[in-house]
Amino acid sequence: MEHKQVNVVIFSRVSSTGDRQSTDRQTNELKEYAVRMGYNVVAVYEEKISGFKKNEERPVLSQLLYDIDHGINGNIFFEKILTSEWSRITRTVVQGLSLIEHLLDRKISLYIQNYNLDTLNPDKSVNPMTMFMIQILASVATMEAETTKVRFQSGYRNYIANGGKVGRKKGQVFSDEEFISRHKDVVKLLKRKLSIRQISGLTNSTSLTTIIKVKKTLMQQGIITK
Repeated sequence: MEHKQVNVVIFSRVSSTGDRQSTDRQTNELKEYAVRMGYNVVAVYEEKISGFKKNEERPVLSQLLYDIDHGINGNIFFEKILTSEWSRITRTVVQGLSLIEHLLDRKISLYIQNYNLDTLNPDKSVNPMTMFMIQILASVATMEAETTKVRFQSGYRNYIANGGKVGRKKGQVFSDEEFISRHKDVVKLLKRKLSIRQISGLTNSTSLTTIIKVKKTLMQQGIITK
């Protein structure tokens, strides 16, 4: 009997802070793992955004969740998501567990490489030990992130107290993810296939130029087509 090859996708994330950060290492290591396991990698989702963002505010993650139900390009489905660490998925307990529940409902397994954990067994049943570990990992990731945030805020206040200046530098631009996040209403309408002029009418405060730029950015990321 011929063995069915498992379709998987790779999800990598780095924080939006720090231009020198890259998802390359995560993605390459997960590709090597997939080769060893005989998996068929059908897509790679790479995200550069804060893990503190809500799931619905993360365009790449939102596209992944959309593809679970509708297929990649409408016809390619997958059974497993590979990620290097739990913190690549999220930095908050609530968002993380909400995502896991979404995946379990659809019989999609999440593989966490650094702990060699799979949320589903080969027969698609839930792995109780993995779920126990995920709750611990989620809590630890949140605690570590909150500690880092407190240290950053302390350093920030000290910087201001010593005469430091803050604010976006003149000419500085938003990253694609930040830009899309600032125009979530336009993104939602574009995904519904509304025209640029229709969207302009529904979002009175958004210019045609901005809507066109949002559409171009989404097309470049493969989130929407023409």
